[in-house]
Amino acid sequence: MKKSKLLMAAALGALVTASPANAEKTQLSALFMAQAAYSEQDIENMTEAFEKANPSVDVKMEFVPYEALHDKIVLSHNATEGYDVVLFDVIWPAEFAQYGLLTDVSDKIDSATKEEILEGAWTTVEYGGKYYGMPWIVDTKYLFYNEKMLKEAGISKPPVSWSELTTQAQLIKDKGIVDYPLVWSWSQSEAVICDYATFLSAMGGEFLDADGKPVFQQGGGLKALEYMVDTIKLGLTNPNSREYSEEDVRRTFSSGQAAFAVNWTYMYNLANDPKESSVAGHVGIAPAPGAKGISSASAVNGSMGLGITSKSKHKELAWKYIQHLSSKPVQEDFAKLSLPVWKSSYENPAVTKGQEELLKAAKVGLAAMYPRPTKASYQEMSSALQVAIQEALLGSKTPADALNEAADVAADLD
Repeated sequence: MKKSKLLMAAALGALVTASPANAEKTQLSALFMAQAAYSEQDIENMTEAFEKANPSVDVKMEFVPYEALHDKIVLSHNATEGYDVVLFDVIWPAEFAQYGLLTDVSDKIDSATKEEILEGAWTTVEYGGKYYGMPWIVDTKYLFYNEKMLKEAGISKPPVSWSELTTQAQLIKDKGIVDYPLVWSWSQSEAVICDYATFLSAMGGEFLDADGKPVFQQGGGLKALEYMVDTIKLGLTNPNSREYSEEDVRRTFSSGQAAFAVNWTYMYNLANDPKESSVAGHVGIAPAPGAKGISSASAVNGSMGLGITSKSKHKELAWKYIQHLSSKPVQEDFAKLSLPVWKSSYENPAVTKGQEELLKAAKVGLAAMYPRPTKASYQEMSSALQVAIQEALLGSKTPADALNEAADVAADLD
């Protein structure tokens, strides 16, 4: 670990001056995700550098699964001891702004910073013309493939369309190379919505029309769910996918039990790590496919930001901690599991070396990122969709019936 560079990064942010050794430390409480992107160890190392540069500060970190992150933030708003810094998803600023959960930090972000960060990353923390934090994780889902399995099946390159993926998966299954060539994170959670959004975008669908009314139950949205169901009926998708999160997908693929997987950036280096994977050295990555005649690639905006809660008693110190975590030197030091949000980082050999294939896929994927709806009631709409998708995947309802019911629920939301 490049501790010296991290300490330098901490100092660059005009951080607080250390208090006398016998002074009581100021405690910051921070909430993070224990799933995908940066590892817990990465964040602990980043924070250790911040604390060393600021001996009067003690950061208490809490890591929870993604599925618990939203509710933790909401419930902490009225708690006696809440959080100072929280990691939040791109889909939450509308809700959090409406209910006053996050601090508006627009006046802390200068024009130079706005210019230096990837333009699309700002959508992660912006709502109503205001900024509620700093972009920290810029991410989308990619198609991972086992190069050895494809070669064994006589396939020379990964698919560029979802229909071609089905064809290749069927060929691999027919040759007996692996029982279930496809694995996905399709548990009844936001994870399945991210995959569904990827298919929907590829197939020309929309979640909502211009008036905010649901239209995912028709056109590309219906085709997307039908495609998902078909891969199960054909015996190409591992049926356990209906219970899997992203980590389950990574482990299944890394153990050689799948030829293809769709997952976030962090999986690339872990799947190529011999300590973590039995298929290391045989892992390819490509943009998620498109749909013939409609799109050449597909992607969902899975980015996340760091914000200050409105109830924080240490807002200035919390902002300096966020500045440290999101600073260019720190992000470049930890670019193996999550790519930097800074434009110039992609010209740094320390970031690009050994990740050329990932960055090639990212150039296409990040440019194609499709947004999930930006509305305060998104969580309720997503929950209805999750149920509908699960019902269709389990075969208890047709895709059309399931989506129509979810659309009725969504139509009644503000």
